[in-house]
Amino acid sequence: MMDVNEIRKYLPHRYPFLLIDRVVELTVGESIVAYKNISINEQIFQGHFPAYPVFPGVLILEAMAQACGVLGFKTMNKTPDEGSIYLYAGVDDVRFKRPVVPGDQLYIEAKILSEKRGIWKFQCAAKVEGHLVTSATILCADRSVN
Repeated sequence: MMDVNEIRKYLPHRYPFLLIDRVVELTVGESIVAYKNISINEQIFQGHFPAYPVFPGVLILEAMAQACGVLGFKTMNKTPDEGSIYLYAGVDDVRFKRPVVPGDQLYIEAKILSEKRGIWKFQCAAKVEGHLVTSATILCADRSVN
């Protein structure tokens, strides 16, 4: 398990854009399970949508990418502080099955499908109470920032 303090070692994101609260399972080189608690106190709900708050699908995809980033960095045994960054390279086969709302606990599962020349491919799923809410194939690129 990883708490938010350890997660911050593997992601450059900070409030309000750090979208992973805890990692509950991690098998280096294989898979990760993390979660995000969806709270009505999040700034995004002031405008999306005030009368019917729905967590934006693009932020679910970002949470998936952040989980992939933690898995990738742990697998490579390096951190962003060492001059590396994980960037989106693509998102395929995205499906949104139901809205995510305040009070939900969003579980994110990601599995490594492949890695070639710094381009990583992950199969991702987001679930609430065991029910699939979003699925996608995410491509990330490991790049040097120095």
